[in-house]
Amino acid sequence: MMDIHEILKKLPHRYPILLVDRVLEVDPGKRIKALKNVTINEPFFLGHFPHRPVMPGVLMLEAMAQTAALLSFAAEGAAPDNKSVIYFAGIDGARFKRPVEPGDQLVMEVTLERSRAGIYKFKGVARVGDDVACEAELMCTMRTVA
Repeated sequence: MMDIHEILKKLPHRYPILLVDRVLEVDPGKRIKALKNVTINEPFFLGHFPHRPVMPGVLMLEAMAQTAALLSFAAEGAAPDNKSVIYFAGIDGARFKRPVEPGDQLVMEVTLERSRAGIYKFKGVARVGDDVACEAELMCTMRTVA
């Protein structure tokens, strides 16, 4: 388990782009399960869409990527520093199966498929209850910045 205080130590993201509220389970180097509470107060709901608020699909992917970053840090037993950034390297097979609306709890399950030459490949599935909302393969890399 990891609460919001630990997440804030591990991820550089802050409001309004921090999209992980709690880590429910983690098996370092293998898999992680995390939670995003989706509320009507999210700034993106003002424009997406005012008459029927729906979480943008790209933000579901971002929530899974942040979850994957937390798994990466757990696997390495490390924490980020001001000189490291984790970037998307690719997204494959993204599918959106169910809208995510205010009041939903989005649960992201991410597994590490492989790690080679600093590129991490993950399989991510985001669910609301038993329903799959989004799934994708994510590739990320850590880079040092000046």
